[in-house]
This record gives sequence, structure tokens and C-alpha cells, in this order.
Amino acid sequence: MNDHNNIQNEIAVALDIGTTKVCAIAGRLNEYGKIEIISVGTVKSEGVSRGVVSNIDKTVRAIKEAIEIAERNAGLKFKLVHVGIAGQHIKSLHHHGVRVRHDANDEISYDDVEMLVKDMHKLVLPPGDKILHVIPQEFTVDDERDIIDPVGMSGIRLEANFHIITGQISASRNIMRCVEKADLEVADVTLEPIASAASILSYEEKEAGVALVDIGGGTTDITIFKDGIIRHTAVIPFGGNAVTKDIREGCTVMMDQAERLKVKFGSAMANEIYDNRIITIPGFKGREHKEISEKNLARIIQARVEEIFDYVLWEIRRSGYENKLIAGIVLTGGGSLLKHINLLAEYHTGLGARVGKPVEHLAHGYSIQLASPIYATAVGLLKNTIENMKDRQFVESVTTEEDRLDFAGVEQEVEDHDNHDNIQEEMQERKKRGSRFFDRFYTLTKEFFEATPDSEF
Repeated sequence: MNDHNNIQNEIAVALDIGTTKVCAIAGRLNEYGKIEIISVGTVKSEGVSRGVVSNIDKTVRAIKEAIEIAERNAGLKFKLVHVGIAGQHIKSLHHHGVRVRHDANDEISYDDVEMLVKDMHKLVLPPGDKILHVIPQEFTVDDERDIIDPVGMSGIRLEANFHIITGQISASRNIMRCVEKADLEVADVTLEPIASAASILSYEEKEAGVALVDIGGGTTDITIFKDGIIRHTAVIPFGGNAVTKDIREGCTVMMDQAERLKVKFGSAMANEIYDNRIITIPGFKGREHKEISEKNLARIIQARVEEIFDYVLWEIRRSGYENKLIAGIVLTGGGSLLKHINLLAEYHTGLGARVGKPVEHLAHGYSIQLASPIYATAVGLLKNTIENMKDRQFVESVTTEEDRLDFAGVEQEVEDHDNHDNIQEEMQERKKRGSRFFDRFYTLTKEFFEATPDSEF
């Protein structure tokens, strides 16, 4: 029983509230430092538009359904969740901070750096905006520049450049309100592009210079890394739903038909379509079927995706890192599932591109469902949650032996086994697993509630 309680205390829960889906995911670290997924609950999202809550009741209902599915699969009751925030209201800016110390002989401490960060929260922002993250760039100690970590050095004048991410207070409040109405507490809030980067990008890519382009349903999020530090963030108010609407208008079909056309036959490059099949679309009752060639469908899609990449290239140039992205572009999110989209990204931007899947940090045996760019944000949120749990308990006690077996993740696997004895042995082995220790990675972002001690949410 004590081993079970230890395991229970290790579990973290994250909630991705997106434009197209709401995903609840629970997991913990195994003995090898990999994330073991306990359960996932995903439902269609109808109350979110371009990353922002537009209907409280529909969003609350979707959160409850996703949480219930995840709880049922895990045999647990969740009480605390780590939530992602995104949307076209997200903005970023750069600011320079200076702190003059009293004694040049004293070493610079973490407190000195923390005071410099807190000074950034005194910035005057447009009405209705609030700082979400303050991300240090390079430091300067007296006349020595480009210092990554000044702690332990000596000097009078400590300076730093900061990348500051802001969002609308009302948008954040609505997310918090939806979670609370679903009978849950919010542990932390993280910008979703930062979460996606945590699950998709490697350390080498962040060092070399890379632009992560997360093409979601309502928005496309851009996060640029160089020397392991976030250098630029931006949100483009176009995503996969814009492509679907273009298909609806271009093919004069219903929205759900347009979505199916995009998913099943869609391609981001018309020149890569060689057989040019004719697609038949059922008409309304009493009306004839419609037909569209696969190449014409690709032309509709390509036009909108090229527009998205125009914005991406503009943001990359605006960041000043256009010629410094050695690792090129990494595409993720549901929109990256379009065929040939990596080729179009390369042709349109001149940078190498790949499609990223959030599997690098997952333990073996994860569901094939999670090996999709769609779950990049959810897995990244869970990863950040596990790294910053601080002894908080995200789940409540399980009460029955059946629930414990469900929690161990065996119930689903039982259906795939024929040998009853092997199943029983596997159940016993999983129940014996105890608590594990994992060296936490260094994270560049400040936690939401620590960074905003005067939070109004």
C-alpha cells in the first residue's frame, strides 16, 4: 500500500485546452527518467476559438469529459492540473534590465538575478495585459558581455536582456474559470508553444538554432531558440481550421466534409500529386454528387499553407535570427500532418524542415496514438509539470483493487493477451513499482504563479 501511495504521489496531470480538442493526460517518470503515460482523455473542443475560450459552458463540458475519460483509464480521481495557455492575444517584447550592487567583492547570487527578473514585472503594459513569462537572455557583468549564468561572478553592475511574454487577463481568467467549474484546481499555467518545444525539440537543435512552428486548429505558434534560449515567440491567427474553411468555400461542401477531404486526401503541394484521382463528394438529398480532382484540392490547401509560411518567414526575419537557424524549422501540431508540408516549408522558407513527434521523452510502450504531432502540447505540458511538481499531489486516492489494476495500465493490455498466467504476473510486476528519482532538467521559463506573485486570476 505504501508503494502504491508513493507511485500516486509521483503522478502529474496536464490539460491542453485547444481549438479542436481538449486533452487530459496523466503520467510519471520511470526508473530511466522517461515519461510513463498513465492515461489520456481526448474529446472534441467546441467552446474555443483561435485558442481563446469563446463559450464557457461548452468548454467546461469538454474538460469534464476529457478528465472523466482519463480518470476512468487510470482508476484515479484528479484534483490538480497544469494548464496550457495560447491564442492570438499572446504577445512578446524585449526589455533591458540593470541592477547596481553595493559590493563588488560579493559574489552574484540567485537573489540578485531574481530581483532583476522581478523588476521586469513593474513594466507598464497596455490595459488588460499581464506578464506570463520572463525569460532571461544574455547577462552582462560590468564590461563582460554574453554571460549565460552570472551566479558566482563578482561585479558591481549586473545587466540582462529579457524576452517577456504577455497575455490578456480576461483570456487567462476564462481558462481558470472553466477549469474551476470542472471541479479542478490549477497548479500552474504555461504558454503552449513553450510546452510544445519541451516535447519536440532536442538539446542540440535548441543550441544550433531552430524555429518550432506549431500549426494548431485556430492559430500557428512560433518559438525560436538559439544557444539553448528562447529568443522569439509569436502567434499567427491562422491554423488548420482556415485550411478547412478554404476547402469548404472552394469545393462548396459542408464543413465536416471539408475536414474529411483535408485529412484523407489533402496535400500541401499540388506538384507532388501525380495520379490526380477524382474525389466524389456526396450531394444533398435528391442532388447529384460533386467531383473534385486531388490536384485542385491540393492547390486550395497550398495557397493557405503558403500564406501561413509567409507569416512564419516574416516572424523569423523580425527576430533577427534568419541566418542563424542551423537546425532549420520543426513542424508540429495537427496541421503538420498534411502530406508534403515539410517540403513546402523548405521550398518556401529556404530552411530545412522536419515534422516533430512528441516521443523522445516517452517510455517504451506508449500508445501509438501519442506518436502524433497533435499531442505535442499535451506531452510538453506533462513534462513541464513533472519537472516542477514541488511535492504537490495531483491525484486523490484510489479505493478499489480494480481501480489500482486500471491505474497500473494493465486493463487495456489484458484484451491483447491470451495467456492468463502471463497477465497475472504482469499485474503483480507493475504493482511492485515504487518511487523513482530523476534529475530535473534546467528550465528557462518562470512558473506562472511565481513569476506573477500579484496574480489576479
